[in-house]
Amino acid sequence: MQKPAHPSNEASRIALLRSLNILDTPPDARFDRLTRLAKRLFDVPISTVSLVDYDRQWFKSCNGLSLDETPRDTSFCGHAILGDDLFVVEDAQADPRFFDSPLVTGDLGIRFYAGCPLQLPGGGRVGALSIVDTKPRQLDASECDLLRDLGRIAERELEVLQLAVTDDLTGLSNRRGFEALGRHVLQLCKRGPTRASVLLFDLNDFKQINDGYGHAEGDRAIVGFANVLRESLRETDVLARLGGDEFVALVVDAQDGAEGHIIERVRDGIARYNATGERGYDLKFSVGCAAFDAKKDPSIADLVDTADHAMYANKRATRHAHARAPTLARHDALEGVQ
Repeated sequence: MQKPAHPSNEASRIALLRSLNILDTPPDARFDRLTRLAKRLFDVPISTVSLVDYDRQWFKSCNGLSLDETPRDTSFCGHAILGDDLFVVEDAQADPRFFDSPLVTGDLGIRFYAGCPLQLPGGGRVGALSIVDTKPRQLDASECDLLRDLGRIAERELEVLQLAVTDDLTGLSNRRGFEALGRHVLQLCKRGPTRASVLLFDLNDFKQINDGYGHAEGDRAIVGFANVLRESLRETDVLARLGGDEFVALVVDAQDGAEGHIIERVRDGIARYNATGERGYDLKFSVGCAAFDAKKDPSIADLVDTADHAMYANKRATRHAHARAPTLARHDALEGVQ
């Protein structure tokens, strides 16, 4: 077998990789979401996000394979990071570089590999998003474009780490991270075409929690609401805290009416949260929805703005309803969702 060479910028590449502080960290839903999506879209048994360290490839996410790492010298990804574009092996048994590799001749029996190198600002290719099959296959031009798009999303996720665009309190992406990821997800949706929508959540009367119970309790309320959203949304949805008491979700590849089901799950989760513990207050929320229309090609910022207007309309309607019936206690409904 042919061992992968080291890039000419190997020292700076390794320094960049290790500056991310991502090696040997626990699983991350953001990367697991991508490998699940790639495995489903390409109908392959294995999909990975691998990072090529000095002497190993380490899997930040590995769907379909119960390994944390393999030696770099036997890896396909070690070859993938040597180029700017996709690295594709249609039949490893017939390829003189890999026919006698233990990954091909051993229990894994790899026959097909395609990897998109993951490059960060500064020029370092730190790993690859890859799909693997146990039978030979080819990728057409459309499939190659799709794999590149998924690779770009994986790059944005790594840039989230590089640019520190994670909300410190909740661990979700912040506004900057959400907008960067959202742009690339919408590009995928256009190519599909795939249905998508933005849900914007806002806690009602949050200032009263801060004023009446202190900012530490306000922080606990924010974390509690974030956890309910995590539990209520699907694993393929993108969730972020925009700031303060505002949260946003990009719902992708869902059937018509799925937003309403998500809101019901959030309502149920909030009801359970309010029922546990005697905090002296209940969490309540308003929410707005904006559907992605590929023909109009709205930006992620446009969708957030549209959902924000719908959310405030929902909040005003709820206030009026409470004013007419002050004894009525309910959580806010999603305006416009069937």
